[in-house]
Amino acid sequence: MKKLSLRARVLTGAVAAAALGAGTFGAVSANASAPAGESLAAVRADAADRNLQQSTHLTVAAATQAARAALEAAEKDNQRVSVAVVDRNGTTVVTLRGDGAGPQSYESAQRKAFTAVSWNAPTSELVKRLEQAPNLKDIPGTLFLAGGAPVRSQGAPIAGIGVAGAPSGALDEQYAAAGVAALNK
Repeated sequence: MKKLSLRARVLTGAVAAAALGAGTFGAVSANASAPAGESLAAVRADAADRNLQQSTHLTVAAATQAARAALEAAEKDNQRVSVAVVDRNGTTVVTLRGDGAGPQSYESAQRKAFTAVSWNAPTSELVKRLEQAPNLKDIPGTLFLAGGAPVRSQGAPIAGIGVAGAPSGALDEQYAAAGVAALNK
């Protein structure tokens, strides 16, 4: 193997040092962050400037409590239903499919919960709105049948509970209301 000249070795070393230095500088620059106190100050400034919005969401434990209460209310009446609880954004948090519930009830419960939270109203009331605006039913993910109830905090919707599978929407909505009531205890 041929030895490199002094000039070649110096040049190779300089290139390697430059590459290493550039890489180190880039890594330090990419990982640089403000001290914790400054980050907190920025959040406070944003909150004061109303650039941030806070919202209230149910915990998984609370959503599960509500879903269980709705399912238990249905089981007391020997009804086979599915229950869904969605958050303020309509994202499913908890679903429970009762023993013997029909296959269609699972998705129907989710869509009823989504509809209730989206309009901050029980879905039985929303069914009446279809007379004035029949195209409401065309909104993706919604289901305008009785059986959905909103969960509110200070009047604002924070979740929705949907129940499907009972022989009537009125019963579905009664069970959804039992889920809401369990949160208010």
